[in-house]
Amino acid sequence: MAGVSETIVREYLEHLGFLVRQPTKYQVTARPKRADEEPDLIAVNLKVAGAPPRAGLWTSAEIRRVRRAIIGVRGWHTERITPTILDASPEIFHISDGEVGRAAEQWLGPGPFARVLCLPALPASVALRQETLRRLVERGVDGVLTFRGILSELMGWVDVHANYEKSDLLQMLRILKTYGLLRDAQLDLFSHRPLRSRRRRAHSPPPDVGREAATDGAEP
Repeated sequence: MAGVSETIVREYLEHLGFLVRQPTKYQVTARPKRADEEPDLIAVNLKVAGAPPRAGLWTSAEIRRVRRAIIGVRGWHTERITPTILDASPEIFHISDGEVGRAAEQWLGPGPFARVLCLPALPASVALRQETLRRLVERGVDGVLTFRGILSELMGWVDVHANYEKSDLLQMLRILKTYGLLRDAQLDLFSHRPLRSRRRRAHSPPPDVGREAATDGAEP
């Protein structure tokens, strides 16, 4: 899953104009990661537009304003990142360690860079979401990207009339959109019906049921 998650983030960043490098090609499992193994991706933006964004939850509008970044990808797609998860998984914060920053200069050179975390999802509760973001920022994380936001933007960018033969991910998204299995986020606005209409349909018998009831007991 780590490779898939990193591919998603890489495609997203490259679409925004970043040059992306994956410094470590192997998976570290039997020991703690060294400082130089902690960043999952290194990104340099050749099209910086605007002043650096404020720390917090970012979208493409904010990440476009970042010149250089080290990125930690946490592809835990089965749960939301809450304050409880942060307490139980301190390795989430390793991307902001000083040693990791010094190791990143091997690829980026001296100068400022952003520390970015890609997380599966944040709490639905506004209070819990704000508390989670506050803890991340206090521990040195500059920006948080969610996979839901990344995938939503990727799906919006994919053109069903283009052939993405150089990207398995984009080609798969294109095929799913072609067959109507994926919809752009803006189309969801038209999928909601008035509550009264939904209730009326829920309590109304199907047409065949009404026809059968009217003819029930009638002689053939």
